Amino acid sequence: MHCLRVRIGVLGLALTACLSAPATAACAAPADAAPAPGVEEQRLDRAVPREILAASGFDTAAPRLARRLAAAPSLAQARRVVAREGAALWRRAVDRAQGRGPAGGGLSRDDDRPLYWARLALTREVRTWEPEFGLTGTQRAALLAGLERTSRGQDDIDFRRSGGAGLKRVLVTGFDPFTLDQDIRISNPSGATALALDGTVIETADGPARVETAVFPVRWGDFTEGTVERTLRPHLKHVDLFATVSQGRVGRFDVERTNGAWRGGYPDNENVSRTETVPVTDPASQPQWTTTTLPYREIVAADTGRFPVLDNTGVTEIPAGGTAPVVRPDGPTPGSTARAGGGGNYLSNEIAYRATLLRDRLGLRGSLPGGHVHTPVLQFGAGNTDPATGTVTDPEFVRNRLDIIAQVRAIVTVAVDAAGRSTGG
Repeated sequence: MHCLRVRIGVLGLALTACLSAPATAACAAPADAAPAPGVEEQRLDRAVPREILAASGFDTAAPRLARRLAAAPSLAQARRVVAREGAALWRRAVDRAQGRGPAGGGLSRDDDRPLYWARLALTREVRTWEPEFGLTGTQRAALLAGLERTSRGQDDIDFRRSGGAGLKRVLVTGFDPFTLDQDIRISNPSGATALALDGTVIETADGPARVETAVFPVRWGDFTEGTVERTLRPHLKHVDLFATVSQGRVGRFDVERTNGAWRGGYPDNENVSRTETVPVTDPASQPQWTTTTLPYREIVAADTGRFPVLDNTGVTEIPAGGTAPVVRPDGPTPGSTARAGGGGNYLSNEIAYRATLLRDRLGLRGSLPGGHVHTPVLQFGAGNTDPATGTVTDPEFVRNRLDIIAQVRAIVTVAVDAAGRSTGG
């Protein structure tokens, strides 16, 4: 098929009849100007991200993507390039975290930050790329969305690889680093845990369990667009347990009993704030609260590591008939309006709310253990706490992250075992 283009004299009018697919260069929609890098991507030019990328060897990922995009003759080929490079970045980060492949000098293998900064370097390449065949804003957005999914492991969840009768299936999620304008060196132990556990098999008293993981952005907009539901929906009916994990309070783990349908407005990684009811499909049937079905009693009682693990039952609500928020230490009262779940009113609460609401809407509340776990805040060692003068890592920082990862693994092990006992599995 071909494209016939006719230009009419001095009027300068073009009549175009395209008989081929719009993905061809000649018949593509008019190109839009490439947008400027986003807020997250602008942080890439600071010294700490450059150091982390160079020390880990992940500074090669963006130049490779740029070369391959420059050689792409069509949008279809560009889609394939972006999908391959995003998936390769995820696998490279998982392999590094699990001791496969080169570690990179200066940073421990368990570090989640090379993945975060390398992903942003890739998205900046796609966002600013201007191919000769032209690219519309919609087409660029689709490339970026595909890159986000593949580089976060969201398209890599596949329990068919588990093999073996009786092997349990566990889904665990983590988050990107956040509060980067307070300390750009920050790491998120939940993201590091996702890399360390992805594809691994843990041994429980109820038998072996395979863990699949994914990482989510700290951005209100992605959650509004349904990234949580899109990622989890295909898998919840096929898993034996799920746990959304994020960084929470200093010095402790929390199993969050109750999740609230409220966004408290704290700025995300794009410095965007949202203060509103959590936006979901079918808001007419949206509850103010959802609850964990993780075996919290067994988790709290078990010796899982050096950090204490608490059953967190507190919420903040507007009582029925009231107008002012009230802190309730033992969960919400009937008819109340959510203002904060046990995990607060930021995106950690929201992923817990969305995941457990999805569980309930799929009719799995009585059969699927799932909920949210907050890890301790990952802290630097004494003498390295000032972001203006501190180094990007130190022995205590590494020890804390490794201990948190190990304790999440132990918590999951206890949860799978306890869930198996409760169902007679």
